[in-house]
Amino acid sequence: MKSSNKPRVIQSYEKLSQEIQEQIKLYYSEGYMDNLIEFRNHNNELVSALPFETEDKIYMVRMSVRKAQELIEEDDDFDDDGNLLDSKKESYEDKYSDSDSDYLLSDDDAEDDIIDEVDLEDE
Repeated sequence: MKSSNKPRVIQSYEKLSQEIQEQIKLYYSEGYMDNLIEFRNHNNELVSALPFETEDKIYMVRMSVRKAQELIEEDDDFDDDGNLLDSKKESYEDKYSDSDSDYLLSDDDAEDDIIDEVDLEDE
């Protein structure tokens, strides 16, 4: 089921709540770089972002490949290979076990369903 009625938000990683950042880490436990997509924003500029969907919103987390690498390298929750530490993964799974994980985007939906109308929270 497509989630076309949810607000769509473009936002930088740093401006996301800690809760959303942790859920993103859990969902993309092997890093962000390979999951970035590109699209054109309302100014027809090419933007690179990490798609992430919650029960309430569809986020396009703005980041370049370089930024994705830096976030993983600088985050103590990830190991030297860029994978979420098992202890952190278990902790986040326990913390968010009440969340309905089915709301997250599948790889097939990521690019098709995101950018029609976007709420620009930090453009």
